[in-house]
Amino acid sequence: MAIHTVTIENDGSSYRCYDSQSLLEGMESLGKKGIPVGCRGGGCGVCKVQVVSGSYTKRVMSRAHISEAEEAQGCVLACRVRPTSAIALQVIGPMKKNVCRAVEPSDALSIST
Repeated sequence: MAIHTVTIENDGSSYRCYDSQSLLEGMESLGKKGIPVGCRGGGCGVCKVQVVSGSYTKRVMSRAHISEAEEAQGCVLACRVRPTSAIALQVIGPMKKNVCRAVEPSDALSIST
């Protein structure tokens, strides 16, 4: 089982993803609150991303959410894609606001010295 690094270009974060995991399953390991996971079967479109670089295998995705033209430009549903190399992607679907949200000052721990 190979492990690949997936970089989310929107915010520069990255995570490791086994080739047996979907990009969405790996993304959940980031531990960010509120990542919507939808149906996990390619039918809801919540996890839409655009692969900027890297290779992957894919399963059938709903054309209601990914057109052939979009797919030709690297747009896929993260739940239906498994990495076969390092991947760089942009989150473009409804989960963008949760995956790429900036850390608010109230989210960070303050340490006094």
